[in-house]
Amino acid sequence: MKFRTDGLIIREQNIGENDRLVWVLTRTHGVIKAFARGAKKLTNSKCSATSLLAYSRLTFYKGREHYIIGDAQSLRIFSKLRSNVQKMCLAQYFCELARHVCPREQSAEQFLRLFLNSIYLLSEDKRGEKLVKPCFEMRFVCMAGYTPDLLMCRRCGTYSAKNMYFLPREGRLECCGCRNNPNGAVLLNEAALTALRHTVYAEDSKLFSFALSDESLDMLNHATEMYLRCQLERDFQTLNFYKTISS
Repeated sequence: MKFRTDGLIIREQNIGENDRLVWVLTRTHGVIKAFARGAKKLTNSKCSATSLLAYSRLTFYKGREHYIIGDAQSLRIFSKLRSNVQKMCLAQYFCELARHVCPREQSAEQFLRLFLNSIYLLSEDKRGEKLVKPCFEMRFVCMAGYTPDLLMCRRCGTYSAKNMYFLPREGRLECCGCRNNPNGAVLLNEAALTALRHTVYAEDSKLFSFALSDESLDMLNHATEMYLRCQLERDFQTLNFYKTISS
């Protein structure tokens, strides 16, 4: 089987002296693990096209056990990210998240579009890291089927209050009047709750179109991180490292 599609390299691993094993978030086939023979040679067109965070047009051949990359043409290299360690670490966290939640052997166009938009905004300094990160996290896991219910307090039906609790394990809200024990809950002010709803319910074209104070952004980031950890039942080493160098 042979097919050609666009994809973003989300992990690379050197194999021997000349070859490279890559994980690609493709438009048509989700995450693909494939060998790129000769990709470590600087004179080979696959060298840049199969490097981490390269967006490329690739030809895949399906072998008995593995995919093999034939032709490779780079469409965009997000080189500005490589010159900023903090942003590069955040992008690598996005890569780890993609490898865990994106589909295999089926269309992943929405995932790829969101990923490309997110790292473009980071690369070109069009949005801050603290805004791009929670938008990416929540929209990404919603696409994967983990959509929370953020319409109202699950007990009394309150829609908005000065402060409300987000329950990351249940993916629900409770107002302060209904929840006496804050354990396991994330406190959100009104602005942070509005932003959290926005990351879930906003149109794709407006996903990154909002602004928050630093305090509210911190609340939003804490809520999205906790939600991912609870719903996916795992920790992310790249996120931990990113938080270490950005604190």
